[in-house]
Amino acid sequence: MPQDDFSARSRVLPPLPERMRPRNLDEYVGQKHLVGAGAVLRNMIESGNLTSFILWGPPGVGKTTLARIIAGTLDREFYPLSAISSGVKDIRDILDKARADRASVFGTQKGAPILFIDEIHRFSKSQQDALLGAVEDGTVVLIGATTENPSFEVINPLLSRCQVYVLKSLDVEDLQALLERALSQDEVLRNLDIRVEETQALLRMSGGDARKLLNLLEIVIDSLPKDQPVIISNETVTTCLQSNSARYDKGGEMHYDIISAFIKSVRGSDPNAAVYYMARMIDGGEDPLFIARRLCILAAEDIGLANPNALLLANACFQVVQNIGMPEGRIPLAETAIYLASSPKSNSAYMAIAKGLELAKNTQAASVPLYLRNAPTKLMEELGYSDGYKYAHDYPGHFADLEFMPQSLEGTVLYEPAENRHEAGLKSYLQSCWPKYYGSLSKEENQKG
Repeated sequence: MPQDDFSARSRVLPPLPERMRPRNLDEYVGQKHLVGAGAVLRNMIESGNLTSFILWGPPGVGKTTLARIIAGTLDREFYPLSAISSGVKDIRDILDKARADRASVFGTQKGAPILFIDEIHRFSKSQQDALLGAVEDGTVVLIGATTENPSFEVINPLLSRCQVYVLKSLDVEDLQALLERALSQDEVLRNLDIRVEETQALLRMSGGDARKLLNLLEIVIDSLPKDQPVIISNETVTTCLQSNSARYDKGGEMHYDIISAFIKSVRGSDPNAAVYYMARMIDGGEDPLFIARRLCILAAEDIGLANPNALLLANACFQVVQNIGMPEGRIPLAETAIYLASSPKSNSAYMAIAKGLELAKNTQAASVPLYLRNAPTKLMEELGYSDGYKYAHDYPGHFADLEFMPQSLEGTVLYEPAENRHEAGLKSYLQSCWPKYYGSLSKEENQKG
C-alpha cells in the first residue's frame, strides 16, 4: 500500500489495538502465570469446567480480551456489560435472556453463558447484589474485570463466589513481541517502510500497557513524513509524543501500589523513598488530604508511643494542608513524612488495641467488678456497686493496687512496651505499679527511680 494512503486507511479502519486484538490463547501476549502451559486459567479452559472469577490488573493488560477468548474457545454465549453505562435493569434483562437461552439448550453439552462486566468496581452494592442469585445457581458464569482492588470494591457475598486472578503489567519481552507482531502482521503497518532502530522510549512510555503501546506506535507513525521511510528511534518517539502522561491513577491499581510503597517506606525508616513516593502521588494529582490522613495513621500505628510528638505533628500537618491547600501544602507534607520516617518505631499501641478488640469480641459476657461500677441510686449502693473502690489520688504515688479487669480476665496483658527510649520510661513506671504483670524493676532501675 502506498505510504501516503496510511492516514486515510487508519481513519477508516479500527484503531491498531482493536486490529491486533488476539483471537486465541496462542496470540495472547503476557500473563503466563495464568494462561501458560499448566497454568490455572488454561487448565480451566481446556477442561471446560469454567467457574466465576474476577480479573484484577492495570489497564491494557488483556482483561477484556482474555474474557472474549475464553468465551470463543468454549463456544459460550457472551454477554458484555460496562459498569459505567449499565444499571440493574440491564443486568436483569441479560439474566432473563441467559435463562431463556439455557432453557433452549437444556440437555445439550453447551455450558452456561458468560456474563462479562467491565469495570465491575463501578457497580453499586445494589447492582452487585442483583448478580448473586444468577451466579449462585449457575445461570451465568461471571467474569468481572477491574483495575481496583476487589477487596475494597466488590461486596463480600459476590467476592466469596468468585476467584480473583491478578494480571500483571506487560514486561519488556511481552511488549517487544507485541510490537514485532504489529509491524509484521497488521494489514496496514506491514505494507509500510518502517525501520526500527530503537524501542526503549516507546516501551518505556507504554508503561506495561499493550493498548497504550499500540496507540503510541500508531501516533508516531502517522505523525512522521509519508514520503520517506518511517524511522522508529528514541528521538523520534520522544519528539512526537513530547512527554509520557503520568502513570499514577487515583482510581486504579497504581493508587494502591504507590500508597503501599509510601507507607512501607515511612515504616521502614527511609525518608528518601517516602518523599519520592509522596512526590509520585502529588505529581499524579492525589488529594493532599488523603496523604495527610495517611500520615496521621502512620504516626499512631507505626511510630506510636516511641515518639508521641509524631501524631501531634501529623495532625498539625493535616490542618495546615487543609488551610493553605496546594502547591504550598507539599512542604508540610514533606516535612512530616521525613519526620515520621526518621522517628523510632513502635506498634505497641496498635497491637494492644488489636488484641483488646479480639478479646472483647470473645468476652462480651464478662462482668465489670462491682467496685468499678457507678452507683447513682440507693439500690445500687445497697447492692454493693462502687463498694471497695480505691481512689488512686488518695494513695502514695497516686497509685492504688486494685484489679481493674473482669474477674475472668485477671492477669491479661494487652500493652507490651516496645524497645525504645520513650517506652522504656513507660515500662519502668508500669513495672513499679504492676510487678506481677510487667516484672520487677532491676536493681539499676530501682536506683534510677
